[in-house]
Amino acid sequence: MDTPAAQEQTQERFRARLAAAVGVEAADLDRVAEQVALQLHESGQEPDFEVRTADFATDPFFVCADRYWRRRFADSPSTDTALACARWIALHTTIGCRSAVREQWTLGNGFINRSHVETREQLDEAARSLAGVPGAADAALTILLYHAGKLRANFAFDDLNAVLTTSVLATAAGPHREEPVILALRAFAAFGSRALTTEHAHGLLERAWEAAHRSRHVMDVCLNGLAFSVPFDGQGELLRRLAQEAVDAHPDNHMFRFRLATAHHLCADHDEALSHVDAALAMLAHHGTFSRELLMEQYLVKRDAIQEARLRAAREAEHEARWRRQEAANADLERAMHSSSVRAVELVAVFTSAIAFAVGSLQVTLSGTLKLRERLWLLTALGAVLAVFALIIVGGTWLITRRRSRGGN
Repeated sequence: MDTPAAQEQTQERFRARLAAAVGVEAADLDRVAEQVALQLHESGQEPDFEVRTADFATDPFFVCADRYWRRRFADSPSTDTALACARWIALHTTIGCRSAVREQWTLGNGFINRSHVETREQLDEAARSLAGVPGAADAALTILLYHAGKLRANFAFDDLNAVLTTSVLATAAGPHREEPVILALRAFAAFGSRALTTEHAHGLLERAWEAAHRSRHVMDVCLNGLAFSVPFDGQGELLRRLAQEAVDAHPDNHMFRFRLATAHHLCADHDEALSHVDAALAMLAHHGTFSRELLMEQYLVKRDAIQEARLRAAREAEHEARWRRQEAANADLERAMHSSSVRAVELVAVFTSAIAFAVGSLQVTLSGTLKLRERLWLLTALGAVLAVFALIIVGGTWLITRRRSRGGN
């Protein structure tokens, strides 16, 4: 084992390498940070430098520490590692970035190590071990968030809600239970649970979203909860509004673009959804995240679903238009047939009257002893009666069909 002096010299070399990586290209920065993290891990030493930001793009010290703790969690995805990480965060991060670093490492590594979930008894034992320890609430919060990250990744909504509200670990976190990230995780659990109401989830979401010091992770957890919620009225519209706010605040964030695409998909606005998921894919291609391949697969699956829904909507619109055209044609045909029937009735009435007049005229003309003048009066009266009969038939038919036509319209 190296002497303390030798270890300090090694740490100094690492700090110098990382300092030299400030301002270089993102790929070079990531490569240097990864190399230093690997050497630290293999030597059994923790990073001995201060982290002042949670910026993956420009801060090699943060990236190096992130890679180091990712390896530590991968080797031992337990509460012991989370506790060691909590102590390191307390000693080596500035207050301004501490919450962001904690959320990034706990939720991120919880997602990566979601297959290893501690039992409730193990969590309770970890909480009891913190009794009387300085900074116990911060340490409990770190362990709680790490475990919550696993349950969130596994969509274990009811277990997540129970851990965040009733566990000994949550009690040990003390005032941190009102942190926006805890409220956001509780909202996520409530939206996905069928044992909790949507109103309860809405209340938690509102408290987390409107918190003065909400972080990017808080916004992401809130949007994630809405996207995977038990369906409710207005779900798509609410997700679309909040996702648009997130995109406006973080225009280069691929995850928020993806959430906005999901929202438009839920609202059946397929063209907008396709546009935003394509934007998310383009942003992800330039992002050096550890889970890029997994996220890209997720985005591509969503893109396929949007394309399928878009094509299905187009087919349904075409079928509906065809059905409307057929209905219009049927209505025109019905009106034509109805009009023909009316004309036929009118023609029959007139024709019948004419035949009756002709037959009556022959009888009056060829038989009887009436004088010519009297015969003419009889013919006139007969013609008038038959004309009135025909007019009554035609007028009645017109009146009936006119009322039906108005009623149909």
